[in-house]
Amino acid sequence: MPDTERPLPPPASAPGHGPAVDPQSNQAPARSWFQRRRRDPGEPTEPTGPVDESLPRGVRLAGAWSWRLLLIGAVVAVLIFLIVQLRLIVIPVLIAVLLSALLVPFKDSLVRHRWPKWLAIVTVLLALIVVVTGLFYLAIWQVARESHDLQQQSVDAFSGFRSWLTTGPLGLSEDQLDSALASAWSSLQSDSQVLVSGALSVGSTLGHVLTGFLLTLFSTLFILIDGRGIWNWIVRVFPRNARAAVDGAGRAGWVTLRNFVKVQILVASIDALGIGLGAFILGLPLVLPIAVLVFLGSFIPVVGAVLTGAIAVFVALVFKGWVFALIMVGVVLLVQQVEGHVLQPLIMGTAVKVHPLAVVLAVAAGSLLAGIPGALFAVPFVAVLNVMVHYVSGGAWRGRPPGEWSAPPAAIWQTVPRRVRRTAAGSRDAGADSAGR
Repeated sequence: MPDTERPLPPPASAPGHGPAVDPQSNQAPARSWFQRRRRDPGEPTEPTGPVDESLPRGVRLAGAWSWRLLLIGAVVAVLIFLIVQLRLIVIPVLIAVLLSALLVPFKDSLVRHRWPKWLAIVTVLLALIVVVTGLFYLAIWQVARESHDLQQQSVDAFSGFRSWLTTGPLGLSEDQLDSALASAWSSLQSDSQVLVSGALSVGSTLGHVLTGFLLTLFSTLFILIDGRGIWNWIVRVFPRNARAAVDGAGRAGWVTLRNFVKVQILVASIDALGIGLGAFILGLPLVLPIAVLVFLGSFIPVVGAVLTGAIAVFVALVFKGWVFALIMVGVVLLVQQVEGHVLQPLIMGTAVKVHPLAVVLAVAAGSLLAGIPGALFAVPFVAVLNVMVHYVSGGAWRGRPPGEWSAPPAAIWQTVPRRVRRTAAGSRDAGADSAGR
């Protein structure tokens, strides 16, 4: 047969279209491993071997879910481990984020009233430092002023407690009390090395506190200066297809965090005012320190004000007796009932869409994982995470136009005025037109 009449070979398959099928053959084309594994979402799981064929479909699904959940759990565990190891950096940064959520609205308000940006930032930072320093100064000043009376009252309270131990229902003798005190003193002397190491650890802790304070201050300053640029840089780290969802979820979480901080300050102020006013009416000493402690402790929902209110009860018991202590217990419980049944549902419920049971569990889990910092950041973390997950699952980010985060990456500290951006864009367009011509 001439070469011109020789039948042509079957055409090769195009890339991505699979192998060619011989029309005269009844055999199905060979499929690659990926094509065999790819199936529709509603198609049941197919066994891939003799062992899989012997397992029920439910077991295969459970196994597929199990290794994925284990992988997710391992990633979360590694993340928590890194946070714990870097807690001296993470905690100041988180505190700076909470402070920035409080200060950014004030800074923006001053800027809208034609204040220079640098002056607005300096003003809000100085106002924060003055308020915090003033609260601690008043508390320390009252403690120093009443130190002599406190010492005398403490001695009298200890004498009364010692007398109750000997004449009360326990019926302890003076020799037993003296031997117990001598044993405690000898234990302190024998553990002097522990005390020395403890003093060294306290010095190290003070150094960490100072470092954390400076890190918090600088982080807050930079967030106030260029928080939008920092966030845009973070969004650009994610893949391009996920940037719209990340940006929208982050903005929704930021709004929730701002509402939480403002409402929590209001709730803490009401708690401090109620318990402090009760202590003042009962004539207790250290009213200002008690109010400051209650204010700071109320930032830990549910349990913070109760623990700090117990200090007021202890002061009433030592300096005024058990009758005043019972009255102080009633005051603390009344304030907590007002917070739990009025403030939390009406004020906090509108700002943070988290169930009270979730709040309690979050505080408990945070305190177990990270102590007081974990209890402090547990509720805002859960609230922000809840809003972000709802935003992403709701799909409101689909079809969003590209924002500032779609621009080319730049240094996070560089802030280019909008007019300069338009000028640069115009110059690039003019250069392109001239090049085309």
